[in-house]
Formats: sequence, C-alpha cells, structure tokens
Amino acid sequence: MSGSIPFYQKHHRHYDRSYRSKETESKLSQYQTSSRYTAGSSTSAATSRSGGLKVTSYSGLEASRLSPILNRVKPTYLAVDRENQIIGYVVPIFRGSQEFAAGFSDTEEGRVRDTAAYMARRDLFTSGLEMERSEQTSRREAMRGSVERICLNKRIYEHGEHFKRMNEDSLMHIPEFVIKPRSHTVWEKQSVRLHCTVSGWPDPRVVWYKNNVAIDPLSHAGKFKLESRYNMHSLEINRCDFDDTAQYRVSAMNSKGELSAFASVVVKRFKGEIDEFLPSPRHGPVSEYGINFKTHIVDTFGVSFGREGETMSLGCTVIIYPALVRYQPQIQWYRDDVLLSPSKWNHMCWSGDRATLTFTHLNKEDEGLYTLRVTTKSGYETYSAYVFVRDAEAEVERAPGAPLDVRCLDANKDYIIVTWKQPAVDGGDSILGYFVDRCEVGTTHWIQCNDSPVKFARFPVTGLVEGRSYMFRVRAVNASGMSRPSRVSEPVGAMDPADRARMRGTSAPWTGQIIVTEEEPAEGIVPGRPLELQVTEATKNYVVLSWNPPGEKGLEGVMYYVEKCVSGTDSWQRVNTEIPVKSPRFALFDLAEGKTYSFRVRCCNAAGVGEPSDPTEATTVGDKLDIPSAPSKVVPIRNTDTSVVVAWEASKEAKELVGYYIEGSIVGSNEWEPCNNKPVNGTRFICHGLTTGEKYIFRVRAVNAAGLSQFSPESEPVEVKAAIASPAPPYGITVLECVCDSMVLAWKQPSFIGGADITGYFVDYREVIDGVQGKWHEANIRAISDRAYRVSDLKENKKYQFQVRAANMAGVGIPSLPSDTFLCEEWTIAVPGPPHDLQVREVRSDSLVLLWKPPVYQGRDPVNGFYIDIKEAEAPEQAWRGVNNKAAEKMFIKIKDLKEGETFVFRVRAQNQAGVGQTSAVTEPVVALTKPGTKEIKVDVDDNGIISMNFECCDMTPDSKFVWSKNYEEITDPSRLNLETKGNKSKAVFNTPGEEDIGIYSCFVTHTDGASSSYTLSEEELKRLLEVSHDHKFPIIPLKSELAVELLEKGKVRFWLQADKMTANGNVDYIFNDNALSQGDKYKMNFDKNTGVIEMIMDSLTPADEGTFTFQLRDGKATNQSSLVLIGDVFKELQKESEFQMKEWVRKQGPHFIEYLGYEVTQECCVIMKCKVGNMKKETSALWYKDGHQIKADEHLGFTEGVLKLEIAQISKKDSGVYEVVLQDNRGKDTSKLNLTDQGFKDLMNKVFNFIANSSTPLKITSTDEGIRLYTFVNYYNDLLQVTWHYKDSAIAFSDRIKSGVVGEQLWLQITEPTEKDTGKYAIEFNDGKGGLRRTVELSGQAFDDAFAEFKRLQHAAIAERSRARVAGGLPDVVTIQEGKALNLTCNISGDPLPEVTWLKNDREITSDDHCILKIASGKFASFTITGVNTSDSGKYSILVKNKYGTESADFTLEIGEGTPDLGVTSYSTDAEGNVVFGPNTPKEKMKTTVTGTKKQKRKESVSKTLPVGKVEDKDREKAAVEPKTSDSQQTQAAKEAIADRPLTADQSEASEQPADTAEEPGAVAETQLETE
Repeated sequence: MSGSIPFYQKHHRHYDRSYRSKETESKLSQYQTSSRYTAGSSTSAATSRSGGLKVTSYSGLEASRLSPILNRVKPTYLAVDRENQIIGYVVPIFRGSQEFAAGFSDTEEGRVRDTAAYMARRDLFTSGLEMERSEQTSRREAMRGSVERICLNKRIYEHGEHFKRMNEDSLMHIPEFVIKPRSHTVWEKQSVRLHCTVSGWPDPRVVWYKNNVAIDPLSHAGKFKLESRYNMHSLEINRCDFDDTAQYRVSAMNSKGELSAFASVVVKRFKGEIDEFLPSPRHGPVSEYGINFKTHIVDTFGVSFGREGETMSLGCTVIIYPALVRYQPQIQWYRDDVLLSPSKWNHMCWSGDRATLTFTHLNKEDEGLYTLRVTTKSGYETYSAYVFVRDAEAEVERAPGAPLDVRCLDANKDYIIVTWKQPAVDGGDSILGYFVDRCEVGTTHWIQCNDSPVKFARFPVTGLVEGRSYMFRVRAVNASGMSRPSRVSEPVGAMDPADRARMRGTSAPWTGQIIVTEEEPAEGIVPGRPLELQVTEATKNYVVLSWNPPGEKGLEGVMYYVEKCVSGTDSWQRVNTEIPVKSPRFALFDLAEGKTYSFRVRCCNAAGVGEPSDPTEATTVGDKLDIPSAPSKVVPIRNTDTSVVVAWEASKEAKELVGYYIEGSIVGSNEWEPCNNKPVNGTRFICHGLTTGEKYIFRVRAVNAAGLSQFSPESEPVEVKAAIASPAPPYGITVLECVCDSMVLAWKQPSFIGGADITGYFVDYREVIDGVQGKWHEANIRAISDRAYRVSDLKENKKYQFQVRAANMAGVGIPSLPSDTFLCEEWTIAVPGPPHDLQVREVRSDSLVLLWKPPVYQGRDPVNGFYIDIKEAEAPEQAWRGVNNKAAEKMFIKIKDLKEGETFVFRVRAQNQAGVGQTSAVTEPVVALTKPGTKEIKVDVDDNGIISMNFECCDMTPDSKFVWSKNYEEITDPSRLNLETKGNKSKAVFNTPGEEDIGIYSCFVTHTDGASSSYTLSEEELKRLLEVSHDHKFPIIPLKSELAVELLEKGKVRFWLQADKMTANGNVDYIFNDNALSQGDKYKMNFDKNTGVIEMIMDSLTPADEGTFTFQLRDGKATNQSSLVLIGDVFKELQKESEFQMKEWVRKQGPHFIEYLGYEVTQECCVIMKCKVGNMKKETSALWYKDGHQIKADEHLGFTEGVLKLEIAQISKKDSGVYEVVLQDNRGKDTSKLNLTDQGFKDLMNKVFNFIANSSTPLKITSTDEGIRLYTFVNYYNDLLQVTWHYKDSAIAFSDRIKSGVVGEQLWLQITEPTEKDTGKYAIEFNDGKGGLRRTVELSGQAFDDAFAEFKRLQHAAIAERSRARVAGGLPDVVTIQEGKALNLTCNISGDPLPEVTWLKNDREITSDDHCILKIASGKFASFTITGVNTSDSGKYSILVKNKYGTESADFTLEIGEGTPDLGVTSYSTDAEGNVVFGPNTPKEKMKTTVTGTKKQKRKESVSKTLPVGKVEDKDREKAAVEPKTSDSQQTQAAKEAIADRPLTADQSEASEQPADTAEEPGAVAETQLETE
C-alpha cells in the first residue's frame, strides 16, 4: 500500500482505488513521498543523541511501519506540490502493539534502527511543543492561501472554457467527454449504471461496447438498457453476473472525429455463510506487512489441445501460506510473455484459491505458451504450459484453414492497411490467395474489399468513410473452396493520425479533461508541395505511396491528387480524377505487372491546386518481398513420452520473417499433421501430442507476408519416448541402526528416475560441531543398489548429517537435501528399530498391498511380528489406527475395506519379545482408486495341460520389465517356474505343479505408475487346476446329448447321440452286447461331422435285439462312449410301438383319417361332426352312417387333404346313436366311429347345455295383467334342457298361482296375484352336467313395488279394454241408392255397461222420425232406416256408441243417383225395391256377407295410461309369446291373446292417447244386413 488510507475506505470491505484517475494517483504518490516533518532541525538533533544512527524524514506510512509503540501525539503531515503549495494532509497509520511492529523488521540491524527512530521522535515531540504550536498557525495560513490560489485558478479556467463555448456556435469540434464513466465493483445479482456526459458539434453518435463488441439491447432483452437525454448517456446492466465482468467503452463520434472513454465493471460473489442478500462491510484493514508469504501452485493444467470454436479453461490451485482471509495476491496471465487482459475472447477468474482462464471461443491466435504469475509481497511464482489450437472442421472438403492474427496498420482518413498471417493448413492444394472483408462497427453487414484474391498477406483497403470505425476479417481460398473467416480484427477508426494522436493526449491537471488546440486556418492560400513522397510497398497487385503534408500550417481542407507516369515518357496521368484523397497515403491498383512507373502528388484546397511534389524513383510493379528460403538441418530430440524437441537452422536472408510452421508424420504413413497452427519465432519448438513408441519425422517451412517457403528436408526418424536424464535427488533419509562407530541409513527412491533405471546410490556425510557444518565426505566409492547402507568409520558421540545422490546411465544426480542431524551412539533399547523401504502395490478401489523390509536393528530379541497403522492423509496424528490386531509374521499384508477415492498413508512397527519398536517412515499418500486399464493375473491351462499365469500391462514404456514374485520375493529359481515375456504380456509357466508351489504370486511392472497384480494359489485352487490339466492332457470328447432311441416312420428304430466337438478325423465304433456292428441291411450308420450327430437305424426290432447298445467315440487322443440298455418291459414297449407305427404307415398309404371323427358345438348350439382326412382322390368316397344306416355320402371330393363335416342343427334325443365315416377307393379304406349313446350322448348334451346357459341373459322382471313375470332369454332352447327355479335358495314347488314355462327362447316364471310374501331372491339354474350356471334377481323393495304397481295398472287396463263400447259390426263406406227408394242398414253394438247410441249426419246429431227411423233391438243391434230416399238425404252418416270405458264410431256415405257409377271405391246400390246390390267394381272379397267399415274409438283417460318407457325392457324379445306351451291350436289362440296382453311401447302408448277423431284403426269385421222395404 503506497500511502495512508482515507477514513471512508478503512471500513469498506472491498476497497480499491479504481475510482481515481491515473494522473491523480501518481500525483498523490509524489505528494506523499515528498512530505516531511516541519521539525527537521529537531530530528537532526535527535540524530546526535542516538549514538550516531541516522534518522531521516519519512512519510506517514514509514512512520507507521517504524513506530514500535503507540504514539500519544499524532503529528499532521502536510502534502505540498512542486511549487511548495499545500494541497492536503496525510494521516499516518499507527500500530497498537510493540510486538506487532517489531515483527516487521527483517534483521537485528533493522530493530536497532527502529529503536533509534523511536528515541528521536520521542525527544522531538516532548521538547518542541511550543515550536509545534507556533508552526500550526503558519500552517493554517499557508493552507488557506493555497486553497485560495487553487480556487482562483479554477475560476479562471472555467471562465475561459465558458468563453470558448459561447463563441463556438458556428465552430464544429470533435466530441468531448464532460463527465467520463466511472469503474464499479458490484456484487453478483446487483444492477449497475455507467453514465457520461458528452459535448460536441454536430451532436455526436454514442455507441457502448463490451470488450470492444457493440452492445445491442435487443439481442439481450432485459439485460442492457441504454438512455440518452440532453447529452447525458447511460448504460444500465441489470442483475450482474460473472460474464458481465469486462471493460466497457463508450464511443462518441461525429464528422470531426471519434473519442472513447473506458470503465471497468467487476462482479464479485460473496462466499460467506450469512443469509442476507449482500455481505456486511469489512471492519478494518488487513495488514500484510511483516509477513513472509510462501506461494505454491498445485493442481496445474498440462499441455492442452483444443479446436477453433470450442471453449477451454486453464486453472491452477494457488496455496499461499500463511493464509489471510481477505488477502488477495496479484494474479496475472501471460501468453508468450505478453500480459493478457479480460476480453470477449477470454475471461479471468480468481475464487480465492484457484485462478482460472477461460476461452469462450478458441481461435488460433490463442495458441501459445501460457504462464500464470502469482505475485505477493514476498515475491512471485509462475507456472507455464503450452496450448495448441487446431483448425475447425472445414465447411468445404480440402478447403484451407482460416488465416489468423488480422491487424490494421497505418490507418488514415480513408485508407487502412490490413495484415494477417497465413494458415498452416492449406487443405492439400496450394492457397490461391485471400479475400479481405470489412464491417462497420455497430453493424453486422460484411463487404468484400477485393474482387480477386491477393497472395500477399497485406492489403490496403480504400474507400472508407472518415470518422467511422471498421473491423476486418480475411478468408483463404484454394482450388477446393473457401476457408472459414479469420477472427475479426480490433476496431479501428478511419481518421487522420494526427487527430488520433491529439485525442490520445494527456489530461489537464485536476480536471481529467482532454484539451485539443488548433491553429486558426488560413484562408485563400494554395497549399505547397507534399514532402517526402516515397513508395512504401510494391507488389504485383498494388503499389502504396506515402508522403507528408506540405510544411505550411493552418491550411484548411487540404486534399491530394496522385499522378503516375510510365518511365521513359513525360506523360503524367492523374489517377484519382474524380475525388481527391484526404489521407497522405494512397494505394494504386490495376498497374501493369513488370512495367516501371514514377509517381508524384499535388495538394489542393478551396484556393486551388498546388505544385506537384518531386517524383519518386522509377518503380517496377512486382513483389519486392520474396518468399523466404526453406529452413534446413531439422534435428528432432527426445523430450517426453508424448513430445519431441525439434530444432532447425533458420532460413537464410529471409526478410520480414513472421515465423515457422512445423509438421510431423509417423514413419511410413505419408500423412503430415501440423505441430503448430500459429507461427513460432526462433529455431526450436516442442511438438506435443505424439504417440508414445511411434517413430516420427519432421519438416519445417518459413512464412512471411509474401507466402510460405518450401519445406525443409525431412529430419531423421526419432522414437517418441522420454529423454534420459540424471535422476532427481532421493529424500526421506532415516537411521535404521546406530552403533558406536557406524550408522545404517535408509532413504526413499527419487520421484523422477530420469527415464532409465537407477544403477546405484552414493552417500555423503559431514560432521556437525556446535551447529557448524563441516565438509562433505564420501561414504562409498562404488554405487550401492539397495536403499540402505551402513556408514562406517564414524566417531562415537559425534553428530553427523547425510546426503544421498542417485545415479543412472545418464550420470549422477544432484544430492538430496541434508538430513537431520543424528548422534552417533550405540543403541541399547530392547525393542527393534523401524522397518524400512515401505512399498505400495496392487492399488485398487477397496484394497492394496503393503510391502516392507525388516528393521536392521533387531533389539534384544529377534523380530516376531509387525503391526501396520493407517490414517487418512489429511487427518491429524491422533487419527492413526491399527490395521491388524494380531502381529503379522510376513513382511507384506493386503489391506482391504478401503474407502474408494480416499487418500491414505501407512506406517509399520516391528515387535519382539520386549515389545513394539519404533515406527517406520510414513509412505507417500496413496489414493484408493482402480486406475483405468488395470489388468489382473489370469490363470490358463492350454491343450497340453500346461498351467500358466498371464499378466498384461497397457501402460508399458520401452524400459519397463515384468518382475514375478512368490510371496512378494522375486523369483530367481527357474526350476519351478519358467518366465516368458513378449511385448506387453508376460507368462509364468509351472514346470511340475505341486504342493510346494502353493503361495501368493505377484507381477510388478517397472517404469509404470504402479502396474501390478497378484494371484493366490491355494490348495483347493491347485487341486482344481490339476483336474483341468488332466482333462486337457487326457481329453474327453464332450457330448451335447447321451445315446438315445426314437421311432421313425414305418416303425424304424433310430439310436443317436450328438457330440459337442469332433474333428474330421473322428471315428465311431458301434457295439451291441460287446459285439461290433457293421453297416448292412439291418444296421445303417451315419456320422455327420459338421453337427456331431451320430446315428444307427434299424428297420424293426426282434426279440434278438434285446440288450445293450454302445457308441464308442475317438478323436485323436480324446475319447468317450455312451450306452443304452433295452431289456425287459422297456424293450417290449419299444417293440410294440414300432409295430404300431409300421401299421400306421401302411394305413396312410390309402385314404385315411388324419384326425378321427369328433364333434364340436357352435355358439348357435349346432352340433358339427367332423374329421380331418388325407391322401384323398376324386375317386375316393366318404360315407356317413348312423347305427349302420347310411345317412350321407360325400363323393367327388376336390381336395387331397381336408375336413369332412356333418351338421345337426337342433339336436334331440332321436339324434343319439353310433356315427361312422368310411373312406374308400381302389387303394383301400379307413373307418372312424363316434359313439353318441348313453354317456357319449349325455356328454354332448351337457356341452350344448353349457352353451345355452352361457348365452342366457340376466334375469329380469316384468309385469302382466295377471301378475309379475321373471324371465331370461337364451340363444337356443332345447327340450332336454333341465332348468330349476329357486326362491330363497330353495326349489320352487309350482302351483296354479306360480307357474313356469318357455315361449320361443324365453324362459319365464309367472307369479299370479303377487303379495308381499312373494318378495325375495329368485334364481334360475341351468344344469350342464358340471357345476351348472345360475342367474339371480332380487324381487324386493323398490323393484317389487314398481312391478306390483305396473301389474295393477295393466289389470285395470285389461278390464277397461274388455268392457268399453264397441261397434261390433261394420257399415258400408258408400251407399248409392235411387231417389224414392227405402234404405235399411243394421250393425252390432256391445259394451258393459250397455253403451249409449247416437246417430249423426254431417257431424250433427239426428233423431228418429217418420222419415228416418233409428232403433236399438235387444241392446245389441242398432238399425238405420230411411223410408223414402230423396236428394236431401245424401251426406255423411255416423253411429257413435259410448260408455264409461270409451267411445267408438262408424261412418258411411249416402249418395243419390240414377245409375251405379264407377267411383273407384267400394260402393253399394239398391235395386228397384230399395235393396242394396253389388256394383260392377265391387271387389270379390266384398261380395261376401261381410263388409268393411270405418271405426273410430275413444277411451277414457284413465284407461289410456301405459307403462313408462324406462320400465320396458327387452322390447324386441317381448314381442314373442309369453304363454306356456300347449297344443298347436292352443298356441295360436295364445298368440292372439299375447298380442293383447303385450305391454305397450312408447310409440304405441302415444298413439293410444290421441283424440278419438284423429286416431283411426282398420274397421272391424261386421255383418251387414240388407233389407228392402
């Protein structure tokens, strides 16, 4: 910290000085360092009293660091500027304790100096109080004067600025930031606002950028909010997150120029354990002074590989000791030694213990050596690793890679030079050239700048608009297509370099404002000649000219015309005839290649065109820059297992060299891959990512702006493996035994052995006397192979230190750090010394094996066991716990039940009879985790019965070796085991396995990361392996199936078995009762060696074939046999079945039954008899018989195989009998019978009954005019069906009141005149010979009430229907009679009570008189008589009968005429006597005595009611009769009555309720009496 901390920052949790400008901060630093105590004379006096020690003046910070005790008087230090003007004061920081301050001194001399300074200050402040008071007054006066001068200068400055603004209404000026945006540090999820005030004329256009990318609020809805009001502009960032940490730039631009201001936003996350949204502020500063920090960078990133467009993170964990909670070191990232800053391409994060660099979008520009630098007060630590970025997949196959490192040079008002670097990958075809695209900042529209590709990696872009900013990108093209575009360049403004330099000028003191001054332009003056015209660049595509403006100053609006002239002529031609250029740079295109030109430039302005400049020297159009020559002498050098160092000799006389590209190829593959995608400087490069063990060759080519050179000659092949180096130093030196003149030392193997086996160790020692170390002496001249050594010739009771060096074939490494100081005195303790050389093998996720060597010092008694301790690596010392409760006798142990992923350490203690000795050195931390690719030892027994153990290692190096051990002691005796190694596999073969071979076998692979495995050969395992070995030595042919027998057609007998594996050389012997069988008429043998099926077939079996059959198999040295015993009942049953199969075969030679006669019952309860027949011909006949009588004949059947059927539609008792089907033709006949008598017929009927029962509907309830009826319907009814009705689970005894019956397919139970006693559960049970089927219904409660009510209604309706008034006879429809004749008509009437009779004429009632006589006789006959008919009697007549149950009417029409007309209707006429006669058109049926009239009937409303629709069920089925079956005549009558008794449907009830005058029914049959009067 440089200076005191203001009071308002001391209590802020995360203070910084980002709010200050750099100028202000530098000024404050000068003021603080130059401040002095005013009491200088007193300090010099104090110097003489402090023993000659010099105490100088110091700032407040120095005072706080040197003051050893609390200052009672706090002097004020004045801060003055260079003119000794007081500008402020500085308050020194004090410390509260002497011990704290004393800790800051690094040496004793510093403490003495601090004490002297304290004494000087104490004398100063105690003796100069009066002087201090007088000086305070002068300080106030000086400070007041200084403040007044500052205020006056500020007022003068503001007045001048105001005056300039008041007079610049007509003066255009570049934008100016009145208030710049300020940097902010905010918490995550907070919002922040950046604002600024901009002036300028014309009004500038303001654009906000984040990491040089224009901010578009529409593409980040809700994230960014931009506002502009009255030249005040603001950017609001809502709910900040880590991605919002960036540098923000606001750019103001108008026609006069562009100006930018910057501000940073840092978003932090609070990692405390509180619930508040924001953390509480920190209280008090944290001091880092006087502390010596130690920095360690761990968990580092390695060499990384990425691809364009991907994301990548590099991170390291940083451990700083001591750890201060709020201390933050300086974290910096470098790429190729260039400091990186956050941008849109990379983000940097420091989380308190881990530094991370994240690439959001990898580009080839990001390739390079990355270095993390962690800086603290005590120094810095770094870590570096290389990052490689490969090209993204090409959009077009074989297209080149994208160019890289696009930059803008020499930017002017309308001209910019764009440069780039060529890609390393050309896609297989040479690159034809490059296209340059530009895009105006703030837009997304890219415009191609060149029409044809340019080969030069530099291109001048013209035609730009002054004052605007642009970005550029480049694309490469070859014969296959276009590459992806490069990364865009940084934005650059098209403006005069002088304007840009003025805008980047220094700030005025105190204000931070940019001051721009210009001279007043001179008007009416023609500009002079341009100066220093020269050709700065010439290629075959273009020539670039540059010059300086004329020397006169103040010229207004100077522009330029460029002229060219072909050498040898005097003809000058103006190039830019239309528009002069504004920039002192110009690119000429379309020049003839190979021609020589001269150029000159003229200035012009509003006053005119000036004189031309001096012409340039003659310039020939062509590439001046040549492609570099090819590098040479490429030498690859081994580096690591995956990298090679490639060195080469640089290209000779190469100009403007950009760098080199290196390519590598596996020997013999002819496929070259780039090792770097970004040109490297220098002549040495490390190629990473190579395959270990492969041989590579390399080649190099140089690159500059003109292009890529030819490839260098290919290097010599080099194998990729680690280079040999001297080993690292050993460590962990301990003493194993000590006697009076010697000590036994032990140490641990170096962590890095240098790529070669360690050949030995060298031990040095030195004597330590009173803390002073002596010279080192060699303890051994020859290298020792063990990691334990006895150092002799020491002096008793002297102290010594030791160091050890390891050696390999590369040489002797550096020595280890000196050991602790050990006293050489004889050990007399009774317990043993520490074990040593602890090694960990076979690390798995839940177990490992620990090895050790016994202690050198045994103690008073021999060692008789060991104890092993374990603890987690990070656990405290108190966490040690024992692995074994009983001392282990062997010097190895397998530790199980480890927690996966946990890190452990181990130690071992030896035991003798005196007790447990010292602990060994602790092992290195071991993670309990099975490494990928870990293999285990596998035991194998080959075909010759040889037992071997096999181990494979996938991580071998060229120097790796397999080391086999038994009980973890290396096997050196080849008598028991023969070791074979080939490639990455090793085999240990047992010579003669026996009990002496029982033990634990392990294999360890050197020069690997602990690849090892073990196999325990126990007594049981040895026994099993010997059995397997015996089976392999004396193999048995495996059988898939043993010998078996089966019957074939014609009764043939087949003996067969199937072997699992047999070769073509296999043989079989067939044995019967110890006699060999051979191929012949009786025995037919077959052996299919492809399937392993062996068979023997016999045509038939005879009594002589009873015995044992055996198949004996031989295949090389493998044998096997299988036997089958056929004797006694087993043989007889097989022989009988064979004979039957023979007969069956004979039967099937003619027409025969495939399936014999059977039957099936359909859902319609039809019985179908059927049989399946085969081998039929057209001549074959099928005859059906019942009880010996033919009932059906099927002839001329059109199928070879089919089904014959006989259907019985309604089966009954008469259908029982024996059915038979006979098939016959000239080939023979076959017969099948089916017995359907007695039990057979009963079973058939039971099946029919079962179908009937299952088809029955649920039992339902209905009502009639007689009572309540329960019924169910079946699909088919059979008279033999047995049905039982139940009431409350008891069979019903039928009577006159309760009856049952069947009508059609309806089964019913009728309850006449039901009462409450009839309520309960009813059921109908169908008997099908098995369990039967029962349907139930509950006739109680609401169901009974509804049915009973309906019964009563129907009963009343029936009575009304029988008693209503009726016209029983009919009347003619039309009566035609001659005038003057008499007419007499009579009809029958009925009803109870007797109905009333009314006659109507034309719907008006008429009464009886002499002309029309109306009579009723015996209450049954109504007569109508007209004595003499005249024309007035014509009309419509009706008779109306009526009683309390209803009304009915009949109509006829009377016509008076002379003849009998043909009216097309039934008509009646009278003769001369007045009697009715039949006309010529009267139908024959009307010539009978009965005629049809028309009736109309009316019923009382009480009688017309019907059952509700919801109560009517099974409407369709209830149309059937519901009466019990009787005779045929009775059935007919019952059917008629049933129609009357049937409940009305909804439609019928509606018809019955229609009025009498609209509801018409056909006329009833009546008798017409004809009388003549």
